[in-house]
Amino acid sequence: MIEKFDIGFAYVWEFDEDFIHKFEEVFHAYNLSTFIIGHHNIEAVKKRIKEKNLHFNFYFDRGWDVEESFEALGNLLMKRKTHIFNPYKKVLHAIDKATMHLEFITAGLNVPYSIIIPPVKEKEELFISLSNLAILGRPFIIKPCNTTGGGIGVVTGAESLHDVLYERKFNHEDKYLLQEKIYPAYLNGKRAWFRVFYAFGKIIPVWWDDLTHHYQVLTSEEIETFKLKKLFQITRTIYNITELDFFSTEIVITPQYKFIAIDYVNDQCDLRLQSLHEDGVPDEIILQIVIAAKNRVLKLKKELHL
Repeated sequence: MIEKFDIGFAYVWEFDEDFIHKFEEVFHAYNLSTFIIGHHNIEAVKKRIKEKNLHFNFYFDRGWDVEESFEALGNLLMKRKTHIFNPYKKVLHAIDKATMHLEFITAGLNVPYSIIIPPVKEKEELFISLSNLAILGRPFIIKPCNTTGGGIGVVTGAESLHDVLYERKFNHEDKYLLQEKIYPAYLNGKRAWFRVFYAFGKIIPVWWDDLTHHYQVLTSEEIETFKLKKLFQITRTIYNITELDFFSTEIVITPQYKFIAIDYVNDQCDLRLQSLHEDGVPDEIILQIVIAAKNRVLKLKKELHL
């Protein structure tokens, strides 16, 4: 006999556990069944899915980009007609910074002046004109295009072409993005730097300090006072480009009050709680994300007659 659950939730990071507790608490309050997949049961779950005695209506995977066994499970579930949040193919498209840079420009979004350089394996010799390098200014930023999360591989204080050549040799298969460094305006003493979550149809902007990495809740009064509704418009446009169910983006307002998308798409958001981690996401924002996920599942269950 097949055992069915409303949603399967896969994770590999120990710090996801507090988020999972909140996730289950909210889902269970609405009679939605959950099944948690981690290192402790991944192989057993794959076996049960193959034997068709376990089924998830929906699946939220925070482990597939880290370990192949989780990706293999996700691919199995796709064949079983499970609704996957953030399908892998769409994620791979969205996290390529070079691709997003061009698609953001096409969609009319402001982005930093950037130079895209090919992988070493495609073009070992690299030429960048002094005039183009000068437009970047000093310091500038070096970002690998397909390495995501926590600023891995990102250099924020590059000064010369030598820095570019040095960084490029560490990953022969990845493109790199060279970006001008953007400096924010100050709004009532706060750096005008925002992380905006797109969570299952709900857009949630939050103050985020790029120097301290600390969050603060953005109030509706602040949105009106500082004329920040464009944060919602930009994030909606990014959703239309990527079609991801859940992601975050970083948006900066310059002293000229120009809204610029900085860190384009982050699909594996850090969801540590601020009550437990100084640089975590405010607990009330975490709750909004979970409620948005719950609402999406309830809506889809009704639409799909599950």
